[in-house]
Amino acid sequence: MRIRGINKLNPKVIRILRILRLRQLHNGVFVRVNKASSNLLRKVEPYITFGYPSRETIRKLILKRGFGKVSKQRIPLSNNAIVDESLGKLGVSTVEDLVNEIHTVGAHFK
Repeated sequence: MRIRGINKLNPKVIRILRILRLRQLHNGVFVRVNKASSNLLRKVEPYITFGYPSRETIRKLILKRGFGKVSKQRIPLSNNAIVDESLGKLGVSTVEDLVNEIHTVGAHFK
């Protein structure tokens, strides 16, 4: 989650924040932790906060603010039918499956 603005920042730090999809203040993203992403996080550490979310936090975020792309349209993830329609072929058919996929960083985490 981004906690500081970009005034008077090094252009390299601004570029890393863009790569991490943290374009605005108070934005957050889920990122798979590997060597490359941990190096990026270390370089922008004064401007962000990070950690491992709990399953309950992920569930609340998805139900309150979760959106998915279906037919190139941004649709809120309000019920299981929307999730099944777009992610059913990957084995994710309910919101709980989606929460589990994000929490365990499964094969279809993206």
